[in-house]
Amino acid sequence: MTDWFITLPPVSQALAATLFTWFMTALGAGLVFLFKTINRKVLDGMLGFAAGVMIAASFWSLLAPAIEMAEQEGGSLPAWFPATAGFLMGGFFLWAVDKILPHLHQGFKTSEAEGIKTGWQRSTLLVLAITLHNIPEGLAVGVAFGALAADLPSASLAGAVALALGIGIQNFPEGTAVSVPLRREGMSRLKSFWYGQLSGLVEPVAGVLGAYAVISMRPILPYALAFAAGAMIYVVVEEVIPESQLARNTDLATVGAMLGFAVMMTLDVALG
Repeated sequence: MTDWFITLPPVSQALAATLFTWFMTALGAGLVFLFKTINRKVLDGMLGFAAGVMIAASFWSLLAPAIEMAEQEGGSLPAWFPATAGFLMGGFFLWAVDKILPHLHQGFKTSEAEGIKTGWQRSTLLVLAITLHNIPEGLAVGVAFGALAADLPSASLAGAVALALGIGIQNFPEGTAVSVPLRREGMSRLKSFWYGQLSGLVEPVAGVLGAYAVISMRPILPYALAFAAGAMIYVVVEEVIPESQLARNTDLATVGAMLGFAVMMTLDVALG
């Protein structure tokens, strides 16, 4: 870990980390310049891998530290309460956004778009679905780095870096999963890449906002960590896993999820 990064304030670290996760999305989207299509089995394995990373990150990097912080802080509420309340609030938030923001999941007809009905193009709706997916990821990274300002034993720079690395790794296949299908539907390579990387730009925004929020209001820190976990689990269960099962490549998707979970768990335990 370089000295310049260590000396940055937590908000700047959150920005740098989420710019990295965005870069990994752009790198994955760049595969559209090499391939016009992607094998569905490969795509399902990649989606499963992303789901595994997000599930592992939700516990190892967010929920477990939230419970530890609540225990260290003490107070009248039991230690499990902030984690439970924040987790459910995160899921409810994504559910509400899901009902409002127009978006379309891969493999569905345009008429099956969710959210408020609009006349937007199919490509825009597809990108918005991944953008919605990326909000909790950026928020999770931002909250993890913002927690460093609280100077609690359970909040470590190495753990926050491990989370950013895990999210970045799974963002690579996500970028590919956006840009290549857009290319297959007739969009130019450059436009497909542009929309693919654009879906990840929400992460630096969410990351900085998350870091600022927990630094400004330290008592909400355990709730904020659990909130990000709940939002990520909602996305995994509502979007990522169902999409990985559409072509019935269930074994590949499951193996991908197991590998993703193992990679994120290893990163968090080894570095955190």
